[in-house]
Formats: sequence, structure tokens, C-alpha cells
Amino acid sequence: MTTVALIGNPNTGKTTLFNSLTDKYAYVGNWTGVTVEKKQGTLKGTDIIIIDLPGVYSLDPLTKDEAVVTNYLMHNQPNMVLNITNASQLKRNLLLTIEVLELGYPVVLVLNMIDDLRRAGYEYDLDLLEKRLGCKVMTTNARGHQGIDQLRKETVNCNTLHPTQLDLDYPPMIKQAIRQASTALESDYSFSPQVARWLAIQFISKNKVIRKFAQEKELTPLLSQQKYYDAQKFADQIFEVRLQFIEDTLDQARHPLNNGSQVEITSRIDKIVTNPVLGLPIFVLIFFVMFKLSFDWVGTPLSDMLDQFISGPVSTTADQTLASLGAISALRSLVVNGIIAGVGGVLAFIPQIFMLFACISLLEDSGYMARAALVTDRVMQMIGLNGKSFIPLIIGFGCNVTGIMAARTIEQPKERLITTLIMPFMSCSARLPIYSLFVAAFFPRHQALIVLSVYFLGIIVALAMAKFYQVIFKVKESSVFVVELPHYHLPRLDIIWHGTWDKGKGFIKKAGTIIFAGTVLIWILSSFGTSGFVTNSANSFAADLGHILVPIFKPIGLDQWQPISALFTGILAKEVITSSMMVMFHTSSKAFLIASLGQFMTPLSAYTLLVFILLYAPCFATLATIKQETGSTKWMLYSVASSLAVAYGLAFIIFQVGRLFMG
Repeated sequence: MTTVALIGNPNTGKTTLFNSLTDKYAYVGNWTGVTVEKKQGTLKGTDIIIIDLPGVYSLDPLTKDEAVVTNYLMHNQPNMVLNITNASQLKRNLLLTIEVLELGYPVVLVLNMIDDLRRAGYEYDLDLLEKRLGCKVMTTNARGHQGIDQLRKETVNCNTLHPTQLDLDYPPMIKQAIRQASTALESDYSFSPQVARWLAIQFISKNKVIRKFAQEKELTPLLSQQKYYDAQKFADQIFEVRLQFIEDTLDQARHPLNNGSQVEITSRIDKIVTNPVLGLPIFVLIFFVMFKLSFDWVGTPLSDMLDQFISGPVSTTADQTLASLGAISALRSLVVNGIIAGVGGVLAFIPQIFMLFACISLLEDSGYMARAALVTDRVMQMIGLNGKSFIPLIIGFGCNVTGIMAARTIEQPKERLITTLIMPFMSCSARLPIYSLFVAAFFPRHQALIVLSVYFLGIIVALAMAKFYQVIFKVKESSVFVVELPHYHLPRLDIIWHGTWDKGKGFIKKAGTIIFAGTVLIWILSSFGTSGFVTNSANSFAADLGHILVPIFKPIGLDQWQPISALFTGILAKEVITSSMMVMFHTSSKAFLIASLGQFMTPLSAYTLLVFILLYAPCFATLATIKQETGSTKWMLYSVASSLAVAYGLAFIIFQVGRLFMG
């Protein structure tokens, strides 16, 4: 099997190239942590396997995702390595390149984003770079599909490439240590000369993965040498030699273009959007506009049209068809009042959800999201975290599961645990149908503002809990936050569409699986009681359960059984709450349900319910991921208990204080 590995720093366009080379679409972002595990695809028209590895700055890993790269190179032997770099940031990018070249695999150095370099008024002598580095050098612009065909041809011919032979001029004592260790590794452990030399260099450079590997395999030539040299001094000297080599190479290869440098609009925009004073208000304003588009200007009108279609022609046709076939009343009720009302009622919110995802994809592709992480870093530092934690939290807006997995990029274990524990407080997309339903019913003139307040309340609660955990866990060390600020780009429609679909398809998939199952479950509970099949859900098992729990929920404004019963189904997936309400009111019409809700809830109790839904127990998928990432059932159960306590406590305060102000 022929394999090609894609390796590079974060934000070099590596995943965009992966998508161009393969038939597989991978999520494209512009911050560290998007690719938290290796992705695999096939080169178009061939059987060559392309491996998209996480973006890293070094083969000496700090985090779980970075360790994926080092472990892959140690235990696999790709036929070729495509080292993707940002052409305008080569000085930093080539530090990783040198580590890869020293390993001895066939390497093609790809100078991506070459358009950014040219806009800055420079170009590189590719022949000189090839001579200095000892590998093939190519240029691409992945966003504009420039150079992709040539790169694809080079990849097809990967088996014809020769291994690299980069041999830097390290100080004599380091050379001697490398030579002694690598010679022994070759003779005693049968490593190839190039791999043996690479292991020796990485060990001397204090690479933690390599040192652990040496101890596990009892590689005596490496372990015994530690006593003969100052490890930190040698590691520093190796870094200095590499940096000097890079600077000399780039000084020789870089040439100015005759047309001179073009003015960079990026720096001008950044003076405003990353301003210490203006940055955060701009961030809030941008999110407010997103919610206006999703819940007022565009999303809601489209959602209403889809709702009328589902509750009208679809529901009526299904009922008439079943009646003509002689179906029993229970079956007609299951299909019309259960499946169509529940699943269809949730699907009616697709336009709003996709509109919000389209806005997020636009911000990501334009380059703004990396700035958002930088702006919020200042706030995060006040509670003992940093922007590296905020990035998974932002990803958690789409799905808490993905956000928790993105927390692997945080190198400090306690900080990673804190980020995992506060993730369920971030308002994932599954809650959007619930927000849309209640803001349309109780806050029709201020829908975007109410939804924005709920989102930011979740952020505030998450940050407050993070500060609490910082004190409880006695966290003293913080992760290093490095974020690449890409140049601003005019967003591309295909990338926005792919990003929107990638985020939204999970919602549609849930409609046919978890939401369907939850809908059938709530239909059974609301259609059967102690006397058997009932036409009035007030006599059902769901009503009995709700009535029992009314005394517990009444202090937070819930004195009707329907929303209380719906909360239990929300543990399966938060979208099921909306479908449960549709089923219990025997309607597939969002408009009818909105009118019904206004009869037994007030705006205050509705807002209190939104706060409770925002914060209470995570869904099953999130709980399973918490257990997987922490390796502990204890933390999973704690997440449920703490979320319920915080949700009830804050909802109680909001409702009781609100009653005082409302008389």
C-alpha cells in the first residue's frame, strides 16, 4: 500500500490541500486543534492513501494531537511526506521541516499560500531551496487551486523520489554524541542509518516521546549517553544551528519582486478587530448580527415556510393515505402525531441552524475566528486559562462532543480537564430548535437579543466554573497559547457550503436516528396510560411523570407537566425536547405550538426554562465523550450532577428575582 503523509504547522492550508487531493472533505479551520486526529483519504483516481496529520510546530509534542504525528513517523514509513508550509512564514515553518528531513523519508516541501508571499512583494529561488534542503520544492495556492495538478502528479510518482539527506553542521561534541549513539543503534538494534541518526538527534534534543520510547525499548546507546553531556545545553545548541541554517537559506533564496510590496489590508483590519478596547465589543456585535440573520432576517421566514409545508401538505397527505388504507387509529396517531409531528417539527428549524452555521463558516474562512481566540485570550487569562481553551469552547458551539475532543490540544492535564468539564455549558447547535421555538412564542421582537443573551450566559457560567476549578484543583501551570493569524481572505462559496454542510449534516442525521427514537418513545408515553391507549395526553404516563415532578420544578417557574416531561427526553439529545413538545400537543405545526405555549407560560418562566435547558445534564453522546477523554466514569457522573445543580440554582435565582421586579 502506497501512503503519503501531510505534515505541517497549523494554519498552513494542509487540510485544504488534503481536500483538493482526495475525494474526502475534512473540516477546514484556521486555528490549532481542528485536526485532532489523523484523517485518511485516497488520491483522486488512484489507490494512494493520503494521511492528513494534525498541525504541529515540532516533532517534540506538547499535546495529545501533536503526539499523533511523532508516533506516526516512528511506527510507520510513508512512501512520501508532503511538508506543507505557509510561504510567507517560512522561517518558523522550516523548523519542523528540518526535523522531518533529518528522518530521511522522501519529502516534497510545499510552499502554500504563495499568493500571500507575492502580495508581500517577495519570491523564493526554488532551485536554491532544493539544493540547500535536499528535497523537491513546489508552490501552491490551495484556496485558488493553483499548483494542485502539479502536486498531484508528483504524488502519483512518489515511489520515484529519493530519501532526503539533510546533514546539518552541529557542534563537534554533538556530532560525536550522535555518531556514537546512531552507530550502536544500527549494529545492536538494526535501525537504518538515517532513522538511527534521527533517533539520536531527537533524544539529544529532549524529545519526550523519543525518550519514553528509548526507555520502553531499553535503547542503551541513547540512555547511557545522558551522563556524558548537558542535555539542555545540547538541545539549545541544536536549535540555534537549525535557526541559523534557516536564516542563511532564506536570505540567499528570497528576492524582492519588481512590482514591489502591495499594502496589506490585514494589518489595518487587525488594528481595529484585535484592539484591546474595541476587540471584545466587535466580537459581541458580530455574534449579534449572526443571530439576527438566523432568527430574524433570513432563518425564521424560511423556517416558517418549511413548517407550513410539513404541518400542511405532508401531515394531511400522510393522514389521508393511512385512512384510505384502513390503518387503525393508534398507527395513524403514531405516524401523524408522533413521527411527522416530532421529527418534522425539528426539521422545520433547519433553515435557522444552517444559516447560523453558514455565518460561522464565513467567519472561519475569512480569517476572523483566529482573531476571536486572540481577543478572548485576555479574558481567559483573568480566570487562569488562555485562548487555547477558548478554541475548543468555540468549537463546542457546534457540538460539545467535538469541542471536548479539540481540548486534546491543551498540554496541561488539569487545564484540559477543566475545559472538558465546562464544555457542556456551551450552547451547542442541538439547543437551537428549542431557542427558536420559545423566542418566537414569547420574544418575537427581540429574538436575536434573547438568543445572544443565552449564549453569553453559557460562556459566563463556563468561565465562572473554570475559575472555581482553578482554585479547587490548585492549577499553577498554564498551557502555551500560540495562534496563527492568517491573512484575511474573501470567503469562497464552496468552502462556506462545505463548512455549513459538514456542521449541519449531523443535525439531519440525528433526525433519522436519535430524534426518531426519542419521538417514538415520547409518543408511547403520551399516548398510553393506565387505561391503555388514550386520545388525551393529560391521561398518559408522560403526564403522570410530569405531575409528580411539578413541586420540584415549580420554584423555577415550571408548573405544567409537558415541559417537565420533555426535559427527560432531552438527555438523549437536546433536539428531542422540541419534538417531544410537538408530540405531547399533538401537532406538527410550529405556529400552533407557539400559540399553545403562550397559554400556560409567561415570558419570565420561558426564559428561565431556556436557561435551565442551556445548563442542565449533557446529552448521552457528550457524557460518553467525557468518559472517553478523561478515562473516568467519576468525572462523567460529576458532570451530570454539577450541571443539574448549576442549572437549577441559576434558574431559581432568575425566576425568583424576576418575580420581585415584575411584582
